[in-house]
Amino acid sequence: MSGTRYPLPLFPLNTLVFPGGCLPLRIFEQRYLEMIKRAIADGTPFGVCGIREGSETGAPAVPYTVGTRVTVTEWDMPETGILHIQTRAQERFVIRAIRTEPDGLLIGDVDDVSADPATPVPRELELAAEILRHIIDDHGAGHFPTPHDFGNAAWVGYRLSEVLPLKLSIKQDLLELNDSVTRLRILTGFIRKQIN
Repeated sequence: MSGTRYPLPLFPLNTLVFPGGCLPLRIFEQRYLEMIKRAIADGTPFGVCGIREGSETGAPAVPYTVGTRVTVTEWDMPETGILHIQTRAQERFVIRAIRTEPDGLLIGDVDDVSADPATPVPRELELAAEILRHIIDDHGAGHFPTPHDFGNAAWVGYRLSEVLPLKLSIKQDLLELNDSVTRLRILTGFIRKQIN
């Protein structure tokens, strides 16, 4: 899909997922139930993007322009009208235009953002990888996508961006960065402040 603009159903949320990450979702609004049913039936992706204005339910929210394309990897309907899904994040995208369907579902015309290349974690930022190891040990490796790549600045930065208690606007800035070492430097600065 890279380099070609394409339509993508959008799911604005008060959370973000970064490339390679996993995001469990609980779906109950009709517009999103229909979107997920289509995604499951056709094996097609949808876009998760942070909410710039508005809320997750009710009137369509205004999303940030950069989000992450995800696919459904597991689903279950434990009760009628509520769908539990597990998603896996692929690449980032940028919204070039947006339209609202009659049911309130947002459809973005999007371009993919090129992936962060695998870059070694610089020695002065190894604290970030060490902290991530502890977080994964504490929460269980099953909550984090494999393979675990602690030597890759992009992977470490993406996972820390997801789990650290940062405001949505800061996570959005980190998602939009195209430099994995700069992202890791910002996260390491945040970690050092928490430790001291």
